[in-house]
Amino acid sequence: MSQDNRRLDYTLAGALAVLLLVPWYRVRGGFFSFDWPGELAGKHDLWPAMAQAVTGRWQIWPVLLLLALAAVQRLVRAPGAARGRALAVIGAAGLGWMMLEGMSIGLRGWNWGLLETLFGAAAGQPAFGAGALSLGLVFTLLIAFGLAERGALKGDAFVLGAISVLVLLVATFVFYPIVSMFTGAFQDFDGSFTTEGVTRNLIDPKIWSLSCLAGGYCGVAWRTFFLAVATATGTTVLGLAFALVATRTGFPFKKSLRLLTVLPIITPPFVVGLALTLMLGRAGVVTQWIETLTGFELGRWLYGLAGIWIAQMLSFTPISFLILIGVVDGISPSMEEASQTLRSDRWRTFRKVSLPLMAPGLANAFLIGFIESMADFGNPLVLGGSGGVLSTEIFFAVVGAQNDPARAAVLASILLIFTLSAFLAQRLWLAGRNFATVGGKGDGGRHALLPARVSGPVTCIVVVWGGFTVAVYALILFGGFVRIWGLDHSLTLEHYQRAFGIAFDGGVRWTGVAWNSFWTTMKIALLAAPLTAAVGLMTAWLIVRQHFPGRAAFEFALMMSFAIPGTVIGISYIMAFNLPPVQMTGSAAILIACFVFRNMPVGVRGGVAAMAQLDGSLDEASLTLGAGSGRTMRRVILPLMRPAILAALVYSFVRAITSISAVIFLVSAKYNMATAYIVGLVENGEYGIAIAYSSVLIVVMISIIGGFQLLVGERQMRRRENGMKEARA
Repeated sequence: MSQDNRRLDYTLAGALAVLLLVPWYRVRGGFFSFDWPGELAGKHDLWPAMAQAVTGRWQIWPVLLLLALAAVQRLVRAPGAARGRALAVIGAAGLGWMMLEGMSIGLRGWNWGLLETLFGAAAGQPAFGAGALSLGLVFTLLIAFGLAERGALKGDAFVLGAISVLVLLVATFVFYPIVSMFTGAFQDFDGSFTTEGVTRNLIDPKIWSLSCLAGGYCGVAWRTFFLAVATATGTTVLGLAFALVATRTGFPFKKSLRLLTVLPIITPPFVVGLALTLMLGRAGVVTQWIETLTGFELGRWLYGLAGIWIAQMLSFTPISFLILIGVVDGISPSMEEASQTLRSDRWRTFRKVSLPLMAPGLANAFLIGFIESMADFGNPLVLGGSGGVLSTEIFFAVVGAQNDPARAAVLASILLIFTLSAFLAQRLWLAGRNFATVGGKGDGGRHALLPARVSGPVTCIVVVWGGFTVAVYALILFGGFVRIWGLDHSLTLEHYQRAFGIAFDGGVRWTGVAWNSFWTTMKIALLAAPLTAAVGLMTAWLIVRQHFPGRAAFEFALMMSFAIPGTVIGISYIMAFNLPPVQMTGSAAILIACFVFRNMPVGVRGGVAAMAQLDGSLDEASLTLGAGSGRTMRRVILPLMRPAILAALVYSFVRAITSISAVIFLVSAKYNMATAYIVGLVENGEYGIAIAYSSVLIVVMISIIGGFQLLVGERQMRRRENGMKEARA
């Protein structure tokens, strides 16, 4: 009971400090700049909640009253079910009131005319700041503490607090933006309800026309859908071919195939499209060579769906390979041996036994290819020409001359419906099916080699496509060292000097044009990476080790953010966080939040896999010896999950540097990320500097991943030498 009172005392004391000292509303320039204390006297909006309430902000009085009721509960009631119920109700009421009044009152007063009619005019209010957000966290903790005192989850306040905070964060940064996007489609410029924009865009033939089936114009929705299906099919087939060659043939360069899987992870997403332009574009090296030899003009065939498809195949095939190689290698050899024992030849064994058992991996690879194609922004921007896709159309609806938020919301909703439908269809198709082939017994068999009618074609496909991929990336590297691509191919370091020049005149000066965006990118990525890892691993621990009502729905809601394309994330963040109650656009905070909750599912899956290797008796022993869940997590679980933590850190750091589809909407003049800056260079025709910048990013990513592999590899070899040898074999 003393522990229940102690944590409640700390929470209420923190709430009191926030009410008296911390600005309730948003501080322009950022709370952590700490410029605001010197401006307190002259700016009413910088005052803390207590001063705001005393000087006329009536909407803060219910917050003060609820916190006072919580303090009364602490003073007059002992810990128990009755006090717990009261604290939970107070916390829920506090969160509910803050959301209600924050959504109802904007910068100019009431956000809806009905409220002004009912209650009269109201003074406007800025967006919530550090004080309001801190009190929102306090109310969330009151809910958790109240449930703990009522005995939920064996009274474990740490677990309940973690679940409550995660639910609040996911609701704020995943579901609230999506809901804002949908509601934004039905709002006019003055905030009033209207269906005109939605109706106009829903019946727009430029979106839905299917006349392309008869040789005419195809709407952007179906054009994007057909492209995604083609890309998913192609990458799945190529990924399977690479996986089969790497595991079921005697191909001598298997390690080189695995090196290709690193390339899409470390490559900015539009660089492949730029390289294809330099190779196959109107002034491309291959195009000019063919025209010189044949006299036939190829024209601008690359700029459209054909070019986007080739670029997406190059970008996403290695990801499909990463998914499928584990599936192909994980099939129990005894199943194939049993088929051959029953006098089936290798072709029939492959067709009737091996291939059907790969169904889950093929479904996952297809889903990833479909979603990645739908979300791809960089390649369509570079190669789309006049045939755009949903992601680029959304971008131009927001930042283009049309300035049509309703159209952007409708297009984003269509994109989201496509990806979520594929996500749900895949889950329903795999639900209830059992593809397990590996049991508790050891399996000493060897995988059957591919039949000749399969091994020959797939090896040819892999060699040709692998050579094409290497040529494209070699062109990326070479393009940074030529003076003017297509006109003057003399070698120069001018592009690197312009991008990353350094001067030494009384000190070091970063004179290159790319340094500002480079350092901004590194800082934001370094801030986002540990937060992504922490949220992901905490969520994984709750999913694997804790049993609570709604756990399956909780996991699905978290993983669903993976199925939301980055373009939709970007437009939804703009619509949600451009105005009160939470205003973050133009700040580093919105970029960090986007990276954390966009990449969180990968941290969750990595954490779940790592937690599955830790016996639950470790947790039980710690709890039996009197340690709480928080201490067990900190002293027992986290040290044993160090490789998973490092993996989550590196992945989230790399993804923060190479993301573009959401970032392009969220960058500002002050916080301009590397990928958005390179897109600007490409649009201005500065191909040399763009390639030089991209090459530097690729080298940085390779260095980070290489260092990570060395660090984690050494740890595993010291602990499990035999296991590492088996894994390498």
